[in-house]
Amino acid sequence: MGDMTNSDFYSKNQRNESSHGGEFGCTLEELRSLMELRGTEAVVKIKETYGDTEAICRRLKTSPVEGLPGTASDLEKRKQIFGQNFIPPKKPKTFLQLVWEALQDVTLIILEIAAIISLGLSFYHPPGESSEGCATAQAGAEDEGEAEAGWIEGAAILLSVICVVLVTAFNDWSKEKQFRGLQSRIEQEQKFTVVRASQVVQIPVAEIVVGDIAQIKYGDLLPADGLFIQGNDLKIDESSLTGESDQVRKSVDKDPMLLSGTHVMEGSGRMVVTAVGVNSQTGIIFTLLGAGGEEEEKKDKKAKQQDGAAAMEMQPLKSAEGGDADDKKKANMHKKEKSVLQGKLTKLAVQIGKAGLVMSAITVIILVLYFTVDTFVVNKKPWLPECTPVYVQYFVKFFIIGVTVLVVAVPEGLPLAVTISLAYSVKKMMKDNNLVRHLDACETMGNATAICSDKTGTLTTNRMTVVQAYIGDVHYKEIPEPSSINAKTMELLVHAIAINSAYTTKILPPEKEGALPRQVGNKTECGLLGFVMDLKQDYEAVRSQMPEEKLYKVYTFNSVRKSMSTVIKLPDESFRMYSKGASEIVLKKCCKILTGAGEPRVFRPRDRDEMVKKVIEPMACDGLRTICVGYRDFPSSPEPDWDNENDILNDLTCICVVGIEDPVRPEVPEAIRKCQRAGITVRMVTGDNINTARAIAIKCGIIHPGEDFLCLEGKEFNRRIRNEKGEIEQERIDKIWPKLRVLARSSPTDKHTLVKGIIDSTHTEQRQVVAVTGDGTNDGPALKKADVGFAMGIAGTDVAKEASDIILTDDNFSSIVKAVMWGRNVYDSISKFLQFQLTVNVVAVIVAFTGACITQDSPLKAVQMLWVNLIMDTFASLALATEPPTESLLLRKPYGRNKPLISRTMMKNILGHAVYQLTLIFTLLFVGEKMFQIDSGRNAPLHSPPSEHYTIIFNTFVMMQLFNEINARKIHGERNVFDGIFRNPIFCTIVLGTFAIQIVIVQFGGKPFSCAPLQLDQWMWCIFIGLGELVWGQVIATIPTSRLKFLKEAGRLTQKEEIPEEELNEDVEEIDHAERELRRGQILWFRGLNRIQTQIEVVNTFKSGASFQGALRRQSSVTSQSQDVANLSSPSRVSLSNALSSPTSLPPAAAGQG
Repeated sequence: MGDMTNSDFYSKNQRNESSHGGEFGCTLEELRSLMELRGTEAVVKIKETYGDTEAICRRLKTSPVEGLPGTASDLEKRKQIFGQNFIPPKKPKTFLQLVWEALQDVTLIILEIAAIISLGLSFYHPPGESSEGCATAQAGAEDEGEAEAGWIEGAAILLSVICVVLVTAFNDWSKEKQFRGLQSRIEQEQKFTVVRASQVVQIPVAEIVVGDIAQIKYGDLLPADGLFIQGNDLKIDESSLTGESDQVRKSVDKDPMLLSGTHVMEGSGRMVVTAVGVNSQTGIIFTLLGAGGEEEEKKDKKAKQQDGAAAMEMQPLKSAEGGDADDKKKANMHKKEKSVLQGKLTKLAVQIGKAGLVMSAITVIILVLYFTVDTFVVNKKPWLPECTPVYVQYFVKFFIIGVTVLVVAVPEGLPLAVTISLAYSVKKMMKDNNLVRHLDACETMGNATAICSDKTGTLTTNRMTVVQAYIGDVHYKEIPEPSSINAKTMELLVHAIAINSAYTTKILPPEKEGALPRQVGNKTECGLLGFVMDLKQDYEAVRSQMPEEKLYKVYTFNSVRKSMSTVIKLPDESFRMYSKGASEIVLKKCCKILTGAGEPRVFRPRDRDEMVKKVIEPMACDGLRTICVGYRDFPSSPEPDWDNENDILNDLTCICVVGIEDPVRPEVPEAIRKCQRAGITVRMVTGDNINTARAIAIKCGIIHPGEDFLCLEGKEFNRRIRNEKGEIEQERIDKIWPKLRVLARSSPTDKHTLVKGIIDSTHTEQRQVVAVTGDGTNDGPALKKADVGFAMGIAGTDVAKEASDIILTDDNFSSIVKAVMWGRNVYDSISKFLQFQLTVNVVAVIVAFTGACITQDSPLKAVQMLWVNLIMDTFASLALATEPPTESLLLRKPYGRNKPLISRTMMKNILGHAVYQLTLIFTLLFVGEKMFQIDSGRNAPLHSPPSEHYTIIFNTFVMMQLFNEINARKIHGERNVFDGIFRNPIFCTIVLGTFAIQIVIVQFGGKPFSCAPLQLDQWMWCIFIGLGELVWGQVIATIPTSRLKFLKEAGRLTQKEEIPEEELNEDVEEIDHAERELRRGQILWFRGLNRIQTQIEVVNTFKSGASFQGALRRQSSVTSQSQDVANLSSPSRVSLSNALSSPTSLPPAAAGQG
């Protein structure tokens, strides 16, 4: 860019600097070292080196008033010299790293080892192979050279392991990618106000360059380092950098250093940007950490995880309630506890994992014992050295069968289903104006029982207009004619409003013809400026006479003052202060009021009471916010002590009181009605007058006249919840909150107290799950404390967004209802998946187990099991987790924290379908060969070719699962399982796709899949049996759940001790005689299992040395840290830690899972 234009633009303040040509008067290093100083040191350094901040602006070729010229070449040069305002994120994990992580799964490792051993043995041909005497079953193995094909099984297992790993890794990778996309969206949406070429513009934070003049105001998160040039009453919270919680007051002459990443808590002003991106203070810290944007949070999280694990190591006995230490370990960055769903899932996965482990151990033991007894005891064969490989091969085969049982038993599709469901929901919620920052918030929202909402901007449109006014002793019900107001009063009024409001607040002409004028900045102030314009006056002219730099002192609005005042110096050297704020607060400070003639008269307390009754309350009851505008004159000498606020903000003269209307958003009443129907209580928490608040609450439908409810003011609320010593008591809050609907004139602390009180309450049997909306900086604590914090995307300050879980991009309450719908949908999707998954698991485990025990060989081979596992886990989780939500989700009450994941209806479905499937499979297993007139596949030798018999069993099994997948779409016992199936194309694709692959496997799978091709009629039978699932589903739906008292739910989060095992079993025993023999067998099994389980647990507890837990801890810290979702990276891993962390809790109810 030509040096000409540059010096031309700044000729008035930069003649002497233009000799630098394209370069700037200070280097990156100088500025960087300057920003490392604090307070007085910095002031001294600036004085010595540069002179003052103006001089620094000149050296950076910028003007404090007009900002940068904003030409592309100038901005580019600045980016090259001083860097961009962007901290590069750490490189994402590569696909290979994710593959490596997926390989860490214990069950997969065991499988890999088994497969490798099996491979190795199949290639080892001992010299004595020909000796027929080795083993009984060796006989038929040699035909067709099948022995050479022994390697296939091992290879196939390895291949399927690779499949599972790739799918898992791909899922993680796409999730990570989505997470990054989300992160960058949040970053792009963050804008900041700067001055360029005398125009105030909003630009993305990444576009800010050194030399920009940035306007900072209450609630901003500073995007770069800078020097304070001018402003008023600026207080900054620097705790994010220094750790000190006190607010730091900034001024040009005492402490002008403004640092990136700190929060503006009060006031406003301008700064010149001196360091951006990696050179800013926050950037330097990030660089030291060797990390990018999200990493600090992760580090934080990792540290927390390790602390939690250490705590668990210290006191393994403390957590009698079933692993509260576990909860701490998984605590998210700021969330109070694991999300409800994940808690329940972890627990369930652990229970299933333990059962699977026991089952597989028993399978292996029985197989090995049977084989050894049969070979060496019954047939009295000697153990010949040359036969060793053959025997070992048998043992390996048994081991593989055992592992397969385990693999099928462990529902590793669960974490996947959660991930997919959440990721899908988050993507779709974007369209519904919910930007989800923490994935688990989406699911927590489905459990919400209470919403505490702000009024302004959330329930209302946040478009303020003055509709009534009280000026010169007259109450105008609509905007008065300018001629009816005394000229002196008018002038005072216009000045008071124009000067005593942020200069960033403006009313701009509408963008489109016929639209409303655009309101920019603080909406209440916009309403007042609009009032000035309605009076046919011009506020811009007043502001240009009295520019912002000339304001003598400003007391900015904050939640304590509830008013804003500006002091100006009049031409005769005396001072005048304009003040405006909430009418009941400002009127208390007025001792005079302007009459109709524009003269002040005395305003006594009893006049004030009358005014409150006759003017303010009627306005408030119409739902208007009342604002009082006043002024006060001070003599020029002695100059008042401006820091003594109490004396200054007093003895005012009231100019007028106005009523500002903020209409309710049209869609809000309907949204609130939906919430109430869905069992969610909506409460309004606002800073407004109680009458205004009540009027708006009635318009919204939060309260209905004639109901029994409370509307309290903050003061009254505090009086009721505190004891004599002024401490808050939970019992007192419990008396209030159930009926409280409106909390008015509340401070941010009141909001936090209320939220905390509702969350900690034990008043109801379910713990309340609270969502909170907030937009102001002061809402931060309440947003953090709540289970789900919603920040406003448009009106919200950066601080509020930082503390929130979900950002409402359209600031609209009805988007919250959408979030509830999605949240409930996630929960239901997981339940659908569970219902399906557990049926598969129960059946596959029992088939493999009994089959192995009776026929020495599992009817379902390892590879087949893995395929079932893959389709049933991965694909089914995709299919069932992506069901779109329906309005009917809002017709039921929230599930609450203690509701089990698997309801009685679901348990009925699982067991019912399991009975159907087991009956058919065992029928096929034992009499199938007679039915189809084919060779029996039972007791086949070691390497025999695949039999049609077992292929039919495998095929039927898969067909039944496919049709059961359709049944699983409904979990509340609905009849029509096809309802809305075409709205979910993913589901249809997956079911058809699985079917196609199954045909390929059966017809062409051959040896690796242990499949023989089937005839058409055999296929028809398989499909027919599968279709029977749908019919059987209708039969099950007919049985009333209430009759089946013995069914227990599972996967519940309890605070109390689990029910003792014996009681459960007695329960089952009552109906024992009425049940099938099969059922009795199962009960005996579970009896035995429970005994063994308890013993194993006891042994584990005693054995658990540090090494074991150390290993666990390493595992838990390996899990990818960015996954906010899958905190259960693999159930088998968690199961061990749970067994350790809760030695005193009884083994979970296995009986319910038969």
